[in-house]
Amino acid sequence: MRSTFLSLNVHIVFSTKNREPFLHDDIRDMAHDYMGGTIRGLGGIPVRIGGVEDHVHLLFKYNATNSIAKLVQEIKKSSNSWMKEIIPYFAWQEGYGAFSVSQERMKGVEKYIRGQVEHHKTMSFRDERIMLYRLAGIDFDPDDLD
Repeated sequence: MRSTFLSLNVHIVFSTKNREPFLHDDIRDMAHDYMGGTIRGLGGIPVRIGGVEDHVHLLFKYNATNSIAKLVQEIKKSSNSWMKEIIPYFAWQEGYGAFSVSQERMKGVEKYIRGQVEHHKTMSFRDERIMLYRLAGIDFDPDDLD
């Protein structure tokens, strides 16, 4: 008999080191697929992975056997190794943003991630982060985002 039930959804955002535009169209989908496989391997369910040349958004369901920090560490570590086979000097930034997502907001966040290429024609990644942090009620210093 199962007695523990979870609904844990998270939106993670992180960028390439120094915001280098490494994730070109020809490898972006492969990189996203690779990260989705890593999430599955860690017991999660990828819902939508997207982004542009210098950052990635991951929306996934996860179980409580891993902390968010451990999940992000493993996703970055695994995808970094894979990306280095294509781009030897590739690296991810050190930090990340993590946002809890209610079941009611999943479709909206999925749509937002799907529209990243169009979205970033008019908004910088820095401005996007400020918007996301403010929407999530995260206390931050904008000077720390550069």
